[in-house]
Amino acid sequence: MAREYDIAKTSGACSACERELTVEEDFIVALFDTAEGFRRDDFCKSCWESRPDDADQAFSIWQSRIPKPDAPKKQVINNNVLVGFFEKLAGHDEPAKINFRFVLALMLMRKKLLIYDGSDEEEGREVWTMHFRKEQSPVKVIRPELDEEHIAEVGSQLGALFEVET
Repeated sequence: MAREYDIAKTSGACSACERELTVEEDFIVALFDTAEGFRRDDFCKSCWESRPDDADQAFSIWQSRIPKPDAPKKQVINNNVLVGFFEKLAGHDEPAKINFRFVLALMLMRKKLLIYDGSDEEEGREVWTMHFRKEQSPVKVIRPELDEEHIAEVGSQLGALFEVET
C-alpha cells in the first residue's frame, strides 16, 4: 500500500541547477501530477525566478526552507497550501488522490476550517457533504474504505510531502 502514496521528501538540491540547498535557505516546491504519480521538484529561488518550462502545469506550489539540522521539525502547515491542495484533488478518481483528499478533509476539519454537514451514498460509495467555515457552498468528499492504519499512512505521506511530523 505504501507505494501507492510514494512522494519524495526534499532531495536537498535544486532540481534545475542541482546546487545543494543550504541550511535556512528558502526554496520553492512544485508538485507535478504525472502518469507515475506525484513528482516533487525543489527549486532554488534564482532558478524559480527563471521559471521551469512546465511550472505552469504544477499541481501545487509552495515555499519551504531547509531547516537547521538540530532544529525541531516544523509543525505548522500553511492553511492556504492545504486548502489549495485539497481543492485541486476534487474530481479525481484515482484511489491515491481520493485517499489524500479524504485525509486532507480530516486535517481541515481538525483545524476547524472544514465543517461536516452529513453523508449520502453515491454510486455505491459514501460521500461526505461539507463546507468551509467562511463559506456555505457544499464540498463533496468521497470517504474511502481506509482503516486507521491506512489513514495514518496517508497522513504520514502528506507530512513527508509538506515536511512536517503528523
